[in-house]
Amino acid sequence: MRIAVDAMGGDDAPKVVIEGVERARDERPEIEFTLYGDENQIKPLLKSDERISIVHTTEQIEGDEHPVKAIRSKKQASMVLAAQAVKKGEADALFSLGSTGALLAAGLFIVGRIKGVDRPGLMPSMPSIKSDKGFVMLDVGANADNRPQQLLQYAIMGNFYARDVRGFDNPRIGLLNNGTEATKGDELHQEAYKLLAADSNLNFIGNVESSTLLEGGADVVVTDGFTGNAVLKSIEGTSHALLHEIKGIIMDGGISAKLGGALLQGGIKSVVKKFDASRYGGAVLLGLSAPVIKAHGSADARTVYYTVLQIETMLQKNTVGKFIDYFAAHNIREQENQPK
Repeated sequence: MRIAVDAMGGDDAPKVVIEGVERARDERPEIEFTLYGDENQIKPLLKSDERISIVHTTEQIEGDEHPVKAIRSKKQASMVLAAQAVKKGEADALFSLGSTGALLAAGLFIVGRIKGVDRPGLMPSMPSIKSDKGFVMLDVGANADNRPQQLLQYAIMGNFYARDVRGFDNPRIGLLNNGTEATKGDELHQEAYKLLAADSNLNFIGNVESSTLLEGGADVVVTDGFTGNAVLKSIEGTSHALLHEIKGIIMDGGISAKLGGALLQGGIKSVVKKFDASRYGGAVLLGLSAPVIKAHGSADARTVYYTVLQIETMLQKNTVGKFIDYFAAHNIREQENQPK
């Protein structure tokens, strides 16, 4: 398995990227890595170059640059070269902590979109109170708006991914909406509901509300990119604020609070572990012809490590290949059913 890594993307790159990659390399002898970036910064941080090669470039894409312009103008940027390696078949997957918009542009214009998929969607894995498997949600920001057919495509790809990578036998597909009734929502959601309900290959459980997501309301949550991004940031912000507040109460509440915190230490650690985003890996750009994974810019080495394991599972299970085969067969059936 060959993974192309944009070593210069992220707030603490290339340090955390190299630390996470080396940990994965030491535990997974079947994986080879190519790091794209400034060799003068990367090489001194490497403990060993075993199964790790470097492609030197001093050009990188910054977070405030226009994504498409940056991809087209910076031909030697680390992200661009890594994407080109996947396109040429020199690597099996692309991984970056860099700009989400730039990575989406690199995925679309260089790696390429799966035939039959209208728009790729960005899908993270999220924690669930009731299951260590969590849930996946897409789209969370790759597109500002969507059509009903695109939400159906997200459900199909999310279903394959939830089976292969998250380990669900029969993933429950839920449509994020402002109520559980079938008639709820705007025209987009009502039409998407009909398409999802009509697909017998999906275990569609109907509409789900955002208040039920962390309680395990669905295994695959389908939504438009604008709504998904807002819900994702609300969950992340609320989780961070609550954990910070609990810590502050314990640390600043005097001896009694500290004693109470000590007694509850096991339970608190369990909650923190469940909501530890690192172990869920990165967000997948589903709908591209190869695995393209985006981890948060502030990700640490643990997140990099778990993202590599996530990519490994996708490659072992040939998850993207299943997308390609499904949509190819679907397009053939559509053509056969066209009136002559």
